[in-house]
Amino acid sequence: MAKSTLLSSSIARKVAMALSGLFLISFLSLHFFINFTSVISQDTFNEFSHFMGTNGLIQFVMQPILVAGVVFHFVMGFVLELQNRKARPVQYAKFNGAANSSWASRNMIISGMVVLAFLGLHFYDFWIPEMMYKYVDQMPTDETRYYWEMVHKFESPVRVGLYCISFILLSLHLWHGFNSSFQSVGFNNKFSKTIHKLGYAFAIIVPFGFIFIALFHHFNN
Repeated sequence: MAKSTLLSSSIARKVAMALSGLFLISFLSLHFFINFTSVISQDTFNEFSHFMGTNGLIQFVMQPILVAGVVFHFVMGFVLELQNRKARPVQYAKFNGAANSSWASRNMIISGMVVLAFLGLHFYDFWIPEMMYKYVDQMPTDETRYYWEMVHKFESPVRVGLYCISFILLSLHLWHGFNSSFQSVGFNNKFSKTIHKLGYAFAIIVPFGFIFIALFHHFNN
């Protein structure tokens, strides 16, 4: 009974982490769409950013739910990794992990920690200053400030370099995590191959799209 309960609990946690990964995908998709408009039109980026920053439903309902889902995803990943390691207290003497799995699958906890740290930096750079501007300093509304505030963040080559490394690791995390998530929830039908391909495309396009945005503003402003 104890083993059965433990197994069910472990499966439930894997399913929960897989489903919470949808929050990460939603968070990234929304931010990528808005940030990419900064490459096309300064005014459009300012309009979207102002709407996101002043709409009460987004600020106080949707955003906290998304952030909580993303944090839950990574925390649950760390918990599962620690449980897996405890379940294998004796390592095989001649086990060659590289011969049986990819680097991304063997180091999900590393890429996850880096991505989580990056998200913390993201909130430190953008969300906290936004809260300070509106609610602490109570500065007057300026619908044109968002573009130049973002560009300023990409002036430092060190920051841009760290930004790029973080998104490369995010790409690896998504590349393995997408397939792993569908296996965890038992998804397997005629659409599986198509969805897996879309997942791989997302793991490349979105992270490297963020890198392109950072490099674009670093070299063009």
